Amino acid sequence: MQSIVKHARRIVVKVGSSLVTAEGRGLDHVALSCWAGQIAALTAQGKEVVLVSSGAIAEGIARLGWKKRPKAVNELQAAAAVGQMGLVQAYETVFRTHGLHAAQVLLTHEDLTDRTRYLNARTTLRTLLELGVVPIINENDTVATDEIRFGDNDTLGALVTNLIEADCLVILTDQPGLYTADPRRNPEATLIMDGHAGDPDLERMAGRAGSSVGTGGMLTKVLAARRAARSGADTVICSGREENVLLRLAEGEAIGSQLIARQAPLAARRQWLADHLQLRGGVVLDDGAVRAVREHGKSLLPVGVKGITGDFERGEVVAIVDVEGYEIARGLINYGAGEARRIAGKPSSAIEAELGYMDEPEMIHRDNLVLMA
Repeated sequence: MQSIVKHARRIVVKVGSSLVTAEGRGLDHVALSCWAGQIAALTAQGKEVVLVSSGAIAEGIARLGWKKRPKAVNELQAAAAVGQMGLVQAYETVFRTHGLHAAQVLLTHEDLTDRTRYLNARTTLRTLLELGVVPIINENDTVATDEIRFGDNDTLGALVTNLIEADCLVILTDQPGLYTADPRRNPEATLIMDGHAGDPDLERMAGRAGSSVGTGGMLTKVLAARRAARSGADTVICSGREENVLLRLAEGEAIGSQLIARQAPLAARRQWLADHLQLRGGVVLDDGAVRAVREHGKSLLPVGVKGITGDFERGEVVAIVDVEGYEIARGLINYGAGEARRIAGKPSSAIEAELGYMDEPEMIHRDNLVLMA
């Protein structure tokens, strides 16, 4: 088996907090220097690399002398603000040593939910890569709230992979890769060298184990691989402590767990729809409408809607679920929640009589809809 990184031109590398901060003791400058040197070598080979780095909060906690990670949002945001200074300074120093410029890009989920800001972020990142600059991306923890958070940088890495249409995502962690069980609890666990992104068996195996420093476990990495696969990107999960791990992957050496994307890449607009993490509401379909949307590629008409959940405005992304609540699709809705409730279950010909106008005969047009299952 050969590493998929060998033939990748555009790569997103995600490094976790425990690696960046030496298990929370403070920034590991030696490790950062090693990764910068490897990324510089990859850049010299003609590859484009984006680095998604955790560590701001952990570094802030260390700088402030706190003994454990706080739970209060305001304290976490303060730690992020303090730690971000050190993180950026450290990366700027190590990349300058190798003759490269680095750029800080802080994102929240809200930045990628808004279509205009999404496109602006994509253009900025692509421009930086064209200029030979290494983008260093982190969640904007100083302003993020639960409503606009990614939740963990594994998810952020996958979203950035989709955003810039990278060829692969490399997740560097403190474990050798994905195992059949938690190796810290089960000595008979074996490393999974290759698999398919989105395989539910892998998600069950991943469990919920994680370090005390970061917010993600192996499950978030497997789910990130599934998300990255929507744009056709493969994922490698491996140890960031392996010597010259990025260079060896680029040379074709199989290291860690390789999860291959087996679905056709979604079109860019549908990818944006699929990558929404928080939705304000949804529409519940009857069985006939489920079949029309999922099996026949039809638009969603009001007549097939059994119910409306949540509170949303016209043009927002909503979930499309069956009567059991299973999400089958999502899309941009043509009517606000109040209007949608009034026309649910009625034929399109009755929309104008009910509302006094009809913007669109469809509740969600098929061009603004993406299947999720």
